[in-house]
Amino acid sequence: MFQLLFSLIWMTGYAGVSDNTKNLKIAIVNEDQGMGNTVASNLRVNLPFQTEQIDSNDKAQEMLNNREVQMVIHISDDFTKKLQTPGQTAPISYTINESNPSMMKPVMQAVAGNVTATVNKEAVAAGASAALTQMSPKMPAEQAGQIAQGLANKVTSDIQSTNKVKDMPNQMLPMMLVLASIVGTMIMGMNFSISTNIVGASVSKMGKLAARFMLTVGAAVVVGLISATMVVALGGHVEKGFMALWSFESLFLLTFALVAQMFLTLFGNAGMLFNIAMLSLQLVSSGAIVPRELLSNFYHSLSNVFPATYAVNGLMNILFGGPGVGKEISFLLLIAVIAFAIDFMVVSVKKAKAVPATRQLSQTA
Repeated sequence: MFQLLFSLIWMTGYAGVSDNTKNLKIAIVNEDQGMGNTVASNLRVNLPFQTEQIDSNDKAQEMLNNREVQMVIHISDDFTKKLQTPGQTAPISYTINESNPSMMKPVMQAVAGNVTATVNKEAVAAGASAALTQMSPKMPAEQAGQIAQGLANKVTSDIQSTNKVKDMPNQMLPMMLVLASIVGTMIMGMNFSISTNIVGASVSKMGKLAARFMLTVGAAVVVGLISATMVVALGGHVEKGFMALWSFESLFLLTFALVAQMFLTLFGNAGMLFNIAMLSLQLVSSGAIVPRELLSNFYHSLSNVFPATYAVNGLMNILFGGPGVGKEISFLLLIAVIAFAIDFMVVSVKKAKAVPATRQLSQTA
């Protein structure tokens, strides 16, 4: 069943990822009223991504930091002047947020290179030719075109990164922390289920539920502390500090545990199948490996109800940099409360198992 569920979910979840690059979003900031207008217009028409014209570079950078866009293309107000000045190059600035899934940076770097090449070969040449003809009506069109072709080699790329991630181990931390947490809490939930059955009616239903909840909270805090300590001790990049990482890890560990235990309470041993499916679904859709923007609409929508999505986003913000994690904390708390409420209601309505006769005789003796 493990192989079947993993194969089914992963193969369908990542189907069409290469075709969904059109879902990536790029902000274009043009401050130049000359050639920049032509370049920006051509980019909006020709780029195979969603584009949005933003008036302010500060606003675009804020959107990038919040992961609302995947890259910012900035054309400065002196772009035309630099193009027309002999010996000067006219850079187009590209800003990439590295606090994203690892594949985002190389994809956006490739886009930046292609954009600059396209601008050099087509947009700038066409815009310069038209502008030169307009500025000098007596200039022959052929001469204007030749000058324009000379200008077309002057555009360069200025690629900058925000929230830089220093190496591959750090880039993979969100995925590994979430994977280890989900698997660990699944196994803990299974052991709690077995222990609950062994204890039987010798302890009340609510007594067992309370004990399970207290142990879960304690385990989340202790394991979160150990994990955060190891990350820092081994050179992990923690932008927002140790305490932020520890508290956030403890919260999503608790949430994962309560969700796993909810399925086991609802379905007994069969609940492990639901937990295995949840593991696969959350790894695929959380954005830890592949950006959520590249997933199908079904998996992208489904990810909004899974705790791993908010755990990954929060971890990237805490480890690499980004906005605060208030939104992620709110959703994790909501999911945890719902899972525990369902667990509580199911335990309340279930009948307690009778104590076996041998145990009754033993207790009597």
